[in-house]
Amino acid sequence: MSNKSRTEYSFLNIVAGLGGYIINTVLGFVCRMVFVRCLSESYLGINGLLTNFLSMLSLAELGIGGAIVYSLYKPIAENDEDAIASWMKVYKKVYFAIGVIVAVAGICLMPVVQLVVGDSYNIPDNLYLIYGIYMLNSAGSYFFSYRSALLTAAQKNYLVIGTSYIITSLQSVIQIILLLTLKSYMPYLIVQTIGTFLFNIIISVIASKKYPLLKRKDVEPISKEDKKTLITNVKALTVYKLSGVLVNNTDNLVITYFSGLGITGLASNYVLLINTLNTAVSQLFGALVASVGNLNAKEDKEHQYAFFKALNLANFWVFGWAALGIVFVSSDLVQLCFGKKYILESSIPLMLAINFYMVGMQNAILTFKSTKGLFKYGKYILIFTAVLNIAGDIVFGKIWGLFGIYFATALARLLTNTWYEPYAVYKYAFGINPIKYFMKYLSYLIILIISGGVCFLLCRLVNFSLIVNIILKVLICSAVPNGIFFLAFHKRAEFEYIKAIVKRVKNIVANLLKKIKK
Repeated sequence: MSNKSRTEYSFLNIVAGLGGYIINTVLGFVCRMVFVRCLSESYLGINGLLTNFLSMLSLAELGIGGAIVYSLYKPIAENDEDAIASWMKVYKKVYFAIGVIVAVAGICLMPVVQLVVGDSYNIPDNLYLIYGIYMLNSAGSYFFSYRSALLTAAQKNYLVIGTSYIITSLQSVIQIILLLTLKSYMPYLIVQTIGTFLFNIIISVIASKKYPLLKRKDVEPISKEDKKTLITNVKALTVYKLSGVLVNNTDNLVITYFSGLGITGLASNYVLLINTLNTAVSQLFGALVASVGNLNAKEDKEHQYAFFKALNLANFWVFGWAALGIVFVSSDLVQLCFGKKYILESSIPLMLAINFYMVGMQNAILTFKSTKGLFKYGKYILIFTAVLNIAGDIVFGKIWGLFGIYFATALARLLTNTWYEPYAVYKYAFGINPIKYFMKYLSYLIILIISGGVCFLLCRLVNFSLIVNIILKVLICSAVPNGIFFLAFHKRAEFEYIKAIVKRVKNIVANLLKKIKK
């Protein structure tokens, strides 16, 4: 079914992700800038609020997707088409049921939206109509998206990513034209929903052509043992899903409740910049997930751990560098893109950067945890994360407002999954004392703080025009951390491991160029 190496697949996934992302990001920002200038702040607020609110409906998925994708790694590595067909049949049935549940739950939750928004809703468009379109967008995806999981598990996510960026780029162009000509939110929203359905349909067609086994009708059910394992994993992932939604998708609800849609809209511009950066970084690491699953299915623990250490260093390097950019450059970018009135006090981007870094530093750990099938470990601790986050949002939100809400999220993560997830992976996946991870994490943090201190001192000297300030701060926040990181890590084994991977990628590129010339 496949004759490419893990490195080749990873390279293709990264190139597809970053290549399309550059174009898509530029168009997305232009679209956002047009949105801000054509519509009021309240539209930004309702956009962010409903996106978060309807993300909570994804609880209906219960982590089934993650459990089944994990179950696909081994049969894909062994080219066992019968097993793949059996798992995909389960996936199809379950996701159809989920789509129905999400639609019904969404209808039942409509009154809650009005309660959260309250008197701050001052938009002429009907709230329930807007909500209904968002809900259709969310629920409809489940009837198609199960097929994209097979492409992802088979290390062919470049097909999914490439299709996504083509559709979203066209969508952004159409939305820009509609905003400039009609200055209306509803056409913008309808185009977004059409784009989602079009993407899902195209991916379904691509997956069916790549894997004719999806059309087979003579499919055996999965074994009782596999069912038992699936149920165990789904139970664990259900708790993860619930906790993750409560941690990641409640901030806008609390902000809207305490401060109104206007503040939610202001914060959403910073969140947009950070999500854009996060998505760009995720193209690098997300492209490796299926390859890590293949690695774990074929290689021994020593090889797995060596790769983990290299991935963790790369993870710190990229997320640490990006976090410093958020602290020192984000407000200038917000002013440039959206206007001076959208700038928030400096403590807000600092807290957003801390949350960004904390989540980012979990990336290597969670990649190995999911691809090793360690779903049951730590499932309950995330409930404490969610409870602490909500309680902290309410307490600190009343005391410090927006800063308090983001502080509560960081504190909840620090006290729970930031330490437990590495503990579980080191103990149960590698059989190594977790203290080694924590010592390295601390050393990384110290190096990041030193880099941040130097950036702070240098950025204070920058006081020119807005464009010049942005350029100089980007240069400072790139040169300083990368220089310090290189001095700190260039002699370590994991750095040499990364260099070896880069060398292999160079050879792949050289071979591809030779084929193109021929």
